[in-house]
Amino acid sequence: MNYDYDLLIVGGGLVGGSLALALKDAPLRVGVVEALTPEERRRSPAGHRALALSRGTAQVLDGLGVWREVAPEAMAIRHIHVSDRGHFGKTRLHAADQGVDALGYVAVARVLEDAIERGLERLPIDRLCPARIIGLKAGAEGVCVTLKRDGECLGLNAKLVVAADGGNSSVRNLLGIEQEVRDYGQTAIVTEVRTEKDTRFTAYERFTASGPLAFLPLGRKQCSVVWTLKDADAEEVLALSEAEFTARLQAVFGYWLGRIEPAAVRQGFPLKLVRAEKMVDERVILIGNAMHQIHPVAGQGFNLGLRDAALLADRLWAQTGFGEDIGEAGFLARYAEARRRDLANVIRFTDSLVRIFSNGFPPLALARNLALLALDRLPPAKRLLARHAMGYGVRL
Repeated sequence: MNYDYDLLIVGGGLVGGSLALALKDAPLRVGVVEALTPEERRRSPAGHRALALSRGTAQVLDGLGVWREVAPEAMAIRHIHVSDRGHFGKTRLHAADQGVDALGYVAVARVLEDAIERGLERLPIDRLCPARIIGLKAGAEGVCVTLKRDGECLGLNAKLVVAADGGNSSVRNLLGIEQEVRDYGQTAIVTEVRTEKDTRFTAYERFTASGPLAFLPLGRKQCSVVWTLKDADAEEVLALSEAEFTARLQAVFGYWLGRIEPAAVRQGFPLKLVRAEKMVDERVILIGNAMHQIHPVAGQGFNLGLRDAALLADRLWAQTGFGEDIGEAGFLARYAEARRRDLANVIRFTDSLVRIFSNGFPPLALARNLALLALDRLPPAKRLLARHAMGYGVRL
């Protein structure tokens, strides 16, 4: 069987699904390939993770028509509290100071996934699910794609293929695109806690000698926790009893929210900076985790991937408006160049935070704490940091 598309999106999750929604009225024939059925996706533990959504991301999701379904179950971040454990430096950001009602939001991934899924169900697009891509060959006029679905092979043709199929991208692997990998030697321990005090819509980022510790508000007295530790320390902490773990976490975080108690199981995730060596290939674009995976400090991962999709949708609209080939090399090169600055800035920002705040060298510790104090007292610097937190640091 043969199918012909203008655009084939491989991966119908958060980023790929958002791209499809952004193109719902575009004069393009769009196909979405997804390896997991909706039932398999709902059973996946990945849906339980908390996502930090910048204010800019919420605005993009609103434009896609899904934010109204997510907003009632999302927790607003109205305050951000940054501190360096064992030192004097602190910086606080407040939404009211920026003239907004929230700097960002925290939402459970499953809520956003379900909202995007419902949006996709309303679109007049072909959804090939469950299906896996097993072959890819680009030519002057288009891309020939081979899928395996229900035990049979399907042949598809498209002008452009967008790989939004995650960190273990089949498209990237088939093309032989190498990745640059930097192992941080750290593990993120992810869990949830109940708190004695009201979170008061506050997100905490606390830097420690082994890495950052984030408490993100999930409810009035509940937080998602992302605790970064050196690999050896993480192995020890994951093996602790529930009471021992809670006591260790309490000692590191302090009593900003009173006493804490566990509300979910612990999971550990090795942390690496991963970046594909190129963003585009012949008639192929990589977006989201297929292109980049970054450190969770500052919660930039999904926000960065959504900006990939948002800019690509804008460029595709413009390209089709001029009647141009959406897979031609010049279009792909211009998109890659437009995204390069944002990607480089976010990687530089997150990488610098990890390196600077995980270093116990006394002169550096003094310098960074003086910098935190300066940020807290200099309105222009604080406005710049707040704009970054809200996702307004780079114009699309």
